[in-house]
Amino acid sequence: MVRYYCPYCNPKYQFQKQSSKGNLICGLCGEDLVKKPLIRLNQIIALVAASSLLLPLIYTFIFLIKNQLNPPNKNYQANSRLMIIIKDEIFKLN
Repeated sequence: MVRYYCPYCNPKYQFQKQSSKGNLICGLCGEDLVKKPLIRLNQIIALVAASSLLLPLIYTFIFLIKNQLNPPNKNYQANSRLMIIIKDEIFKLN
């Protein structure tokens, strides 16, 4: 449904009439009605701004929950056998 409005009258008191030519006119002042766009530019800008703030937060929560359910199995501590091998190699060079 295409919405029309009168840019000069209060939106609460507007009603539409059709002229003899078939155009929609304001019932109060008689001006031609203007078509209201479905999506305005400020709505698009607000959507982009809100998504730029919310998407990183959602992304962080998804990975936080994923790591809570399946914790990584990597052990970053040095292996004692590896330390012995490295120590032997150092002393062989001296």
